[in-house]
Amino acid sequence: MPHKAKHPSPMRPLPGDRPHDETVEEMIRVDHAGEYGAARIYAGQLAVLGHHHRLSPLIRHMEEQEARHLARFDAILTERQVRPSLLSPFWHVAGFALGAGTALMGERALMACTAAVEEVIEDHYEQQRTTLGESEPELAATIADFQAEEAEHRETAIAHGAKDTPGYGLLASAIKTGCRAAIALAKKI
Repeated sequence: MPHKAKHPSPMRPLPGDRPHDETVEEMIRVDHAGEYGAARIYAGQLAVLGHHHRLSPLIRHMEEQEARHLARFDAILTERQVRPSLLSPFWHVAGFALGAGTALMGERALMACTAAVEEVIEDHYEQQRTTLGESEPELAATIADFQAEEAEHRETAIAHGAKDTPGYGLLASAIKTGCRAAIALAKKI
């Protein structure tokens, strides 16, 4: 049975600090859940748009990138023997519903969803990279690569009218709050 690799903490732990390995496992679990949810959001958007909509190739491209991210985190879960989030059935339904729901609201709302989600994920990945420091160079590099693609998705959504959505501030705020809540839940459950 393979053992879990022990990786040094970027700084000396203080009394009461969580073990570094637990922090890393939590990161992997939440990132896997997030990539699963993102793939489901794009699947929901495509289910509404269909294959012949002018935005379908763009959404399909982002969905393919998220599927690649998910496959990598699937492998990391297995390699490191980290359990996935127990809320995966919820992410399956909630992600699809968010994607389909915003697509039903129109192209700009669909793009507002993408911009809001990707902004939260981009910030989340940055916090993880800071926390990892030099302790996990391979994981940090994976996160950096995926963070760059999430930023690309956000910029693409903005370029396609995300911020022109009527009620953008309210919609984006609600989506960001939901994403942050999902991150908090996926860390533990």
